[in-house]
Amino acid sequence: MRAAGVTDAEQVADGVERWRAAATATGAADRAAAEAGVRLAYRRAGLAEPERIVWAGSPREALRLLRDAHDGDCGPEARGRSVRDAVRSTPWAAERSRLHDRLGPQGWTRRWGVTGARLWETTRQLTDRIGAGLVEGVAGDRAEEAAIRLLLLDAVLGQHDAAWLCAFDTGAGSPLDGLAAVARSAGWWWPYERLAVVCERPVELHRDEAGRLDRGDGPALAYPDGFALHAWRGMPVPAAFLDELAALTPERIRDEENAELRRVMLEHYGYDRYLQESGAQPVHRDETGVLWRIPLPDDEDVVMVEVVNSTPEPDGTSRTYWLRVPPATRTAKEGVAWTFGLAAEAYEPLRQT
Repeated sequence: MRAAGVTDAEQVADGVERWRAAATATGAADRAAAEAGVRLAYRRAGLAEPERIVWAGSPREALRLLRDAHDGDCGPEARGRSVRDAVRSTPWAAERSRLHDRLGPQGWTRRWGVTGARLWETTRQLTDRIGAGLVEGVAGDRAEEAAIRLLLLDAVLGQHDAAWLCAFDTGAGSPLDGLAAVARSAGWWWPYERLAVVCERPVELHRDEAGRLDRGDGPALAYPDGFALHAWRGMPVPAAFLDELAALTPERIRDEENAELRRVMLEHYGYDRYLQESGAQPVHRDETGVLWRIPLPDDEDVVMVEVVNSTPEPDGTSRTYWLRVPPATRTAKEGVAWTFGLAAEAYEPLRQT
């Protein structure tokens, strides 16, 4: 029931924000609520509740439990077949079909646009990165990698299913209320006939303004058992690489053979600082500014325009700005014009600010 005075749009927006909070939640899972949700999801699917629910510190630990168990407590015989399709895929498809029939194609598209679409891209990026990190960190050879990928197909994404759950009816009595309860309380989980393995949520999550994993002084994503991912503005980087960033020099940057890591180094160090400290020479100068070019081995040149703000700061000084421009830029004016989406001949500012 909607509270008095609250519009449909406000209610939808509130629901999106609550699911956004669930998707990015860190800290200990609410184990009691999650286990109740698991059991409810099984019942909603017409299945007997799992005989056991086992907790793992991260998806990595869950995969190790399932992969290494063989005939033990979590082995194939002990856990039975995967019931992911019955627990998640079938009710999911039925709810989407129900909404599509009720709202029509355009209505469903509008509903998705104001709900799940707002969370989809960032959660998809995150789950893709976790999946890749699990394959890289756990698999030792091709056969093992194939086994890990098959186990990942059995996973329900818990909190990271927030985008879809946001678009559906997950209230009490809904076919999806059990799945929603787990998603609000825990991380990824694996449902089998007699066993469910449920993961803790991350203890740390650091992202940039675009929603990409991003941290320069530690893991961007970390779980309580030590499983962690390191990234700089969405790009995966080795943990040891981040330790170097505080002590970078122009020489170390030039010596880096990996072009992608070199770009990370340059971003962290600062292109303007690198220009100033690497002995770079200007290649063009005109009334708009100074064009600088830094050749980099096995990579495109770094080209920047140095411009001075014509409006003085309150203290009377003029601030210098560095604008990165395409490698093919040949003049300072061409570079400045490009930042405005113009050709050089069309850039004739009446007054620079």
